[in-house]
Amino acid sequence: MNDWPEGWSGGNRGNEYGRGSANAQPESARVMRQVRRGPQAPPYGAGVPPQPSYTGGQGYDEGQNGYGQGGYDNNGYDGYNTGQVYGGGSGGPAGPDGGRGPRRAPNWRRRIKWTAITVVTVLVVTTVGTYFWADSKLNRDVDLSKVIDRPAGGDGTNYLIVGSDSREGLTAAEKKKLHTGSAAGKRTDSMMILHVGDSGDTLISLPRDSNVTIPSYVGSTSGKTYQNTGRQTKLNAAYAEDGPTLLVRTVEYNMGLHIDHYVEIGFNGFADIVDAVGGVTLTIDKGFKDSYSGANFKAGKQTLNGEEALAFVRTRHAFAASDLQRTKNQQKFLSALAHQVATPGTLLNPFKLYPTLGAGLDSLSVDKDMSLWDLASMFWAMKGVSGGDGTSMNMPISGSVGGNLVWDKAKVKTLVNELNNDQKVTVSGN
Repeated sequence: MNDWPEGWSGGNRGNEYGRGSANAQPESARVMRQVRRGPQAPPYGAGVPPQPSYTGGQGYDEGQNGYGQGGYDNNGYDGYNTGQVYGGGSGGPAGPDGGRGPRRAPNWRRRIKWTAITVVTVLVVTTVGTYFWADSKLNRDVDLSKVIDRPAGGDGTNYLIVGSDSREGLTAAEKKKLHTGSAAGKRTDSMMILHVGDSGDTLISLPRDSNVTIPSYVGSTSGKTYQNTGRQTKLNAAYAEDGPTLLVRTVEYNMGLHIDHYVEIGFNGFADIVDAVGGVTLTIDKGFKDSYSGANFKAGKQTLNGEEALAFVRTRHAFAASDLQRTKNQQKFLSALAHQVATPGTLLNPFKLYPTLGAGLDSLSVDKDMSLWDLASMFWAMKGVSGGDGTSMNMPISGSVGGNLVWDKAKVKTLVNELNNDQKVTVSGN
């Protein structure tokens, strides 16, 4: 007697697969009712009603002439060795059906906001820190309140910019390299007035051989009053006699122009600034040599390092009109230097900006009322002059006396009037 269920009887097996059958083809789902799949697995995600949980087939179902349908266990397994698992998976929070929900998208607006806040905070802190660091390095050792009998101020701001031949801090090797000589004391190798105003900026060179009258003044260290005796001398002698305050007093007395701020730089500081900024590029119209300054230049566009730059601005023996040509070279170079310092390549590069600021601020002497804002305004104005947005000129000269250059009084009066009223300068210089 055959004890097997009807669905497995030998007379009903036909082309069977397995159980000793030699047929290599598997039975179809229609024939193999015992392996028919149950309901489809629930879709991935939330919002789908949970399906009944099965623990496997129900065994033999007498009413259906075979085993019941296979089901799903709690892990989504269909009860058969098909290798297929329904539902489940990893990633995302659990959904209502116990599966994983979709991963939450990143909040880009929030990320961008906090990134912007962080960047702005860093910039503000860096800027404020740099300001106080730079401000602390300024040498405010010139007291213009000691200057007596000063002319009234006008519109705009007037800077007296001085390059001194101070050898202070230079070693013997540095003096030889820079061709400075070893003279004691300090004299002014260059003097310029920079007027900053709404009608355009004006840079005026004052030849050091200018013939001037030394006025009454109060000694900067002695406090003693020295009366005007009508003594005439070269302009740079005023600085050698009693320093910056007498120089300012002499310029104001002979011009009638109020000086608002004073800026001075020495040999060593000048060369250090040029090297810190990576050199200064300019075009030399005509080549020249000077054994006194060490200059040896060919015509054309070139980049000067600190040593070469110092030689360029100090040379006067190579020119027929020695002092006037030198002041023109000084204007040209200082404007190019200001332009180089103010470029994004310097301002946005901390490896250039901080060494340049350090070298410049360490070597500058300014008046007690000078702020960093005033100093920045001066450099931007010089940059503008070099870019053609202002006027660059020498003092108008009418002749000479005893080898000293005499200013053209009528032109100087017109020039000062235009500066005081912040008008566009119409006077031309030599």
